[in-house]
Amino acid sequence: MLHRFDTLVIGSGLAGLSAAIEASRHGSVAVIAKLYPTRCHSSAAQGGIAAALGNEDPDSPEWHVYDTIKGSDYLADQDAVRTMCEAAVKTVIGLEHMGVPFSRTPGGKIAQRRFGGHTKEFGAAPVRRACYCADRTGLAIVTTLYEQSQRRGIKFFPEFHVLDIMMEGDRCLGAAAMEIRTGEICAFSACATILATGGYGRVFRTTSNAIQSTGDLPGILLEKGLPLEDMEFFQFHPTGLYGLGILVTEGARGEGGVLVNGKGERFMERYAPHIKDLAPRDMVSRAITTEIREGRGVGERDFVYLDLRAIPEKTLSERLPEIMNFCRIYMGVDPSVAPIPVVPTAHYAMGGIPTDQGGRVMKNEAGETTLGLFAAGECACVSVHGANRLGCNSLLDTVVFGRRAGEAAGKMKDIFMVEAAAESEEVLGPAKNTVSEILRRRGDEKTGAVRKDLQELMMGRCSVFRNEAGLKAALEGIKELKERAKHIAITDRGKRFNTEVLEAIELGRLIDLAEVIVSSAVQRKESRGAHSREDYPERDDKNWLKHTFAFKKAGAFKTEGNIEFSYRPVSIAGFPLRKREY
Repeated sequence: MLHRFDTLVIGSGLAGLSAAIEASRHGSVAVIAKLYPTRCHSSAAQGGIAAALGNEDPDSPEWHVYDTIKGSDYLADQDAVRTMCEAAVKTVIGLEHMGVPFSRTPGGKIAQRRFGGHTKEFGAAPVRRACYCADRTGLAIVTTLYEQSQRRGIKFFPEFHVLDIMMEGDRCLGAAAMEIRTGEICAFSACATILATGGYGRVFRTTSNAIQSTGDLPGILLEKGLPLEDMEFFQFHPTGLYGLGILVTEGARGEGGVLVNGKGERFMERYAPHIKDLAPRDMVSRAITTEIREGRGVGERDFVYLDLRAIPEKTLSERLPEIMNFCRIYMGVDPSVAPIPVVPTAHYAMGGIPTDQGGRVMKNEAGETTLGLFAAGECACVSVHGANRLGCNSLLDTVVFGRRAGEAAGKMKDIFMVEAAAESEEVLGPAKNTVSEILRRRGDEKTGAVRKDLQELMMGRCSVFRNEAGLKAALEGIKELKERAKHIAITDRGKRFNTEVLEAIELGRLIDLAEVIVSSAVQRKESRGAHSREDYPERDDKNWLKHTFAFKKAGAFKTEGNIEFSYRPVSIAGFPLRKREY
């Protein structure tokens, strides 16, 4: 079956919905989603969206720019950061006008709270910059944008799994996707295709990411010879529920929560004496891991406490209701009377598909773009987060650059018409081959067992702290897992709701992305942001102030395994390099 639209959006999270709404001003739009749209992972975002409104503290977009660049450990492209931060105020007010029910101050303005790494007067003190809807901010914005999408006549295709991006030379023609309900593989032909499929946190054992976060589209583009950027930088959020990885929003610390070790000490004073528990996430995650490693975990176990008991119970119930429920349901802990066991959890990919500020996908480090192909949100890397993302900048990134990608993509129909080539059975060949190859496999391996071993390997060798011996051991382990994946036996031979086949396909993407992450981490011989090398503990601006471009093909500089690298300079525009102190 063939579907024709002016713009095709893959992914129904905040980046995808923002892009779809903007593109709909120029022509017809379709949105393909793995799940029902409002079940996207963006709906799990808790804490807020950053904007220098100044409603509760004096604030400035220039301070926001500085905090984002400093938080990124100076790897963010400063021109892109400025674009995002200067658009933030207008973006949040626009969302409010669409109907987003932001929490309010007593005077009726949008309420704001503190978040890690956000400061006033260029680092002088924490600032209230996070605009929030209790601790359901992502869900509130997703629901509002979905309603707006329905009003605009955008066509949704829920429960479709994308198997291939259809290319003709350097030009994108659309996508091939399987309808999960029927098993039918369909072609979606479009003048422009926007990838907004989120992250790939499921490559790790302990993660806040949803089950569907398997990096399908970055994996597909990697296979097609396109690069992925800065894949060594994966953020671990410091406060995941112990044993589960479910996120406890940074907003809990913004409201006054503190981290406490097994000795009852507020240990963040040792690591970030000025802003303490509201330091950037990479610093707090390393601090927690260090406390545990040095025997100061709670009861000699591998977690610390997040203590919210100093926060009034009324504030907890009004501003952090989801956290209260999660802790009571999953941990049997009432945060108003007992501290919460927490540990760092894999949370956010700073790297991904390289794009320019219009969302156009780059095909090399020189900045040349692929005609008709765009990306936005966590799957993309416009590099506003660099080596470490500040909390609340992710929702801002999705909306600002989702809209910019939608605007640029919507205008593509003025350049060329939807190609008839997508009607040909030939263009569906790669997608059908992907499924048939999985079904042909014979062996005694199970997808779940291989995936579990991959996640354990990545968690043990390539998480908060890294070193060369561990990373090289991880590459050897990934090589073995690739072989094991070839011997996965599929027992379900049917077409309808064959999630067994789809999980095997997802596993292949996760293994490929794990190889890129580890290979990228091996070659970057410094510590910067979320990439912390114990054998290279210092930041090295002389040799490594540059973006990594990883290819699965012959490239400029070969290092480990099947991945080759080239590099792109960081854009420095206004803020010179400084030591990162908090």
